[in-house]
Amino acid sequence: MDEEYDVIVLGTGLKECILSGLLSVDGLKVLHMDRNDYYGGASSSLSLNQLWKRFRGDDKPPEQLGSSKEYNVDMIPKFMMANGALVRVLIHTNVTKYLNFKAVDGSFVYNKSKIHKVPATDVEALKSPLMGLFEKRRARKFFIYVQDYEDNDPKSHEGLDLTKVTARDLIQKYGLDDNTVDFIGHALALHRDDSYLDEPGLEFVKRIKLYAESLARFEGGSPYIYPLYGLGELPQAFARLSAVYGGTYMLNKPECKVEFDENGKAIGVTSEGETAKCKKVVCDPSYLPDKVQKVGRVARAICIMSHPIPNTHDSHSVQVILPQKQLGRKSDMYLFCCSYTHNVAPKGKYIAFVTTEAETDQPEVELKPGIELLGPVDETFFDIYDRYEPTNKNDVDHCFISTSYDATTHFESTVQDVIAMYSKITGKDLDLTVDLSSASAAAATEE
Repeated sequence: MDEEYDVIVLGTGLKECILSGLLSVDGLKVLHMDRNDYYGGASSSLSLNQLWKRFRGDDKPPEQLGSSKEYNVDMIPKFMMANGALVRVLIHTNVTKYLNFKAVDGSFVYNKSKIHKVPATDVEALKSPLMGLFEKRRARKFFIYVQDYEDNDPKSHEGLDLTKVTARDLIQKYGLDDNTVDFIGHALALHRDDSYLDEPGLEFVKRIKLYAESLARFEGGSPYIYPLYGLGELPQAFARLSAVYGGTYMLNKPECKVEFDENGKAIGVTSEGETAKCKKVVCDPSYLPDKVQKVGRVARAICIMSHPIPNTHDSHSVQVILPQKQLGRKSDMYLFCCSYTHNVAPKGKYIAFVTTEAETDQPEVELKPGIELLGPVDETFFDIYDRYEPTNKNDVDHCFISTSYDATTHFESTVQDVIAMYSKITGKDLDLTVDLSSASAAAATEE
């Protein structure tokens, strides 16, 4: 271990593994270490026995739940937008060859105490029971504006400068009512709260376009895709990529203490009495606890079921977003469901997650509105975990720390963190202009 590396990465969570892969492809010499004896860190995937041990101590799971090894329960379950940044990263690095994807069946939103399919185009808006007749026409006009909007074509802007006009003003121009704004902002643009309304509308419009383009990519019921066998495959795929480009991986390395020089700059990592030298350290918050601050908590329920979520058209894989306003909360709630069709559970079994940014210390009570939508549940595990953000100055200490995973059930915020970290580490932007037709091929094989 007494070599010198450009970067030492600590922790094999998804963010760290993506960065390790990207930096290795760039030609940097990377050493990747983890104190655990498994990949994934906080974003690992557990078998049924591992799940039981983690949440119930030494109990053995009941036999009627089926074979333990047929379960791949993701601890941080998130769907991927088919046209989104993570898929572009996968193609950019050619990691798609290690993974098989399958389209997700459904994308729904909770509105006025009912679950509805999310309309994402002008045609779907006209069919949606979410809106009355006149509202449908207004929504259709808004969707046509969004679909036609192009950054470099001023004619498509209809006289609006979206770098200055707020999302709220844009919505008012089309006369959309609060309920419509609720599902467009939270279930299409995937904003986590309503603060976006007073920000420039460009990001809002781009997010809706991304949703619609992703939906069109596989002509399925949702804009999302998900790997067979779950997300546990992703960190390992990036680990393989890093190894192909000369990266070194070491699991089960205790302590992993970051060493600093007299100016507070990271110069290496010590484990088991040996120190590997480096120029930069990349890690998750657990490796440098004195350089992060707690910014929130995520409450979650992990449920094993024997049926799909009711009112989701029998979807075997689905996301349901419950906007904050519908629940009288400060942040949205998310339902995620996947099943044996994605090889994450034995035949006939479904894994559902209910997650939200915790506003109390009682996940059982707080998550109740989401859990009630699931119908009968075989087993439920409740959990709360802290969310951290870095407080350090990278230019001083050369430490690059990821933020903890949020409550969302899609990957967009996670990948933005990775892309921002990549730019800070390398001093350049990540080029994600890739041919997405190969992604269609990767997922189409598993339709």
